[in-house]
Amino acid sequence: DLDEGAEAIESFTGGEILAVPCEADSIVEPHEGMEFESEDAAKIFYDEYARRVGFVMRVMSCRRSERDGRILARRLGCNKEGYCVSIRGKFGPVRKPRPSTREGCKAMIHIKFNKSGKWVITRFVKEHNHPLVVAPREARQTMDEKDKKIQELTVELRNKKRLCAAYQEQLTAFMKIVEEHSNQLSKKVQNVVNNLKEYESIEPQLLQQR
Repeated sequence: DLDEGAEAIESFTGGEILAVPCEADSIVEPHEGMEFESEDAAKIFYDEYARRVGFVMRVMSCRRSERDGRILARRLGCNKEGYCVSIRGKFGPVRKPRPSTREGCKAMIHIKFNKSGKWVITRFVKEHNHPLVVAPREARQTMDEKDKKIQELTVELRNKKRLCAAYQEQLTAFMKIVEEHSNQLSKKVQNVVNNLKEYESIEPQLLQQR
């Protein structure tokens, strides 16, 4: 599963398994069935592979759970995937078009969360339709910035969900208190009404006794 002459060491960092090549010139290539401890571990591995091969990794589409919104599958590919469609000219003057960075590249890996709790590569497309000439520093910087933004948004979304759950719990408890007070108030009002009716029924007798 590795390139000729290459070996891999499992490096445990915070519970994540990362494939680390033993030799400086060896490249660990993705393959179907390769497992990772987390989505981030898979991203780090594919980004390292992209950096060494010579392209920039792009975090692409994902599939989420309809029940809780959790990510179940993700595509990681080349930054030259797809094509740019310009809509300038419809809403203003046409500007000089900039050279497109998209070339319809199909290179990618598809990772999926399985029942064992691992992330597994279910598809790997190796071939690129363009020269692989990206500088390693540029690839690493692009990955770091994008991953940092994704992590920030993920943490923010998680915090928002926790706040919503806490507010929902507090609102439910408050509604129960209001309901209990309403029931008690209704009972008191009913007692007053019953007492008034009872007094009205005996009022003539009290007047006669006077």
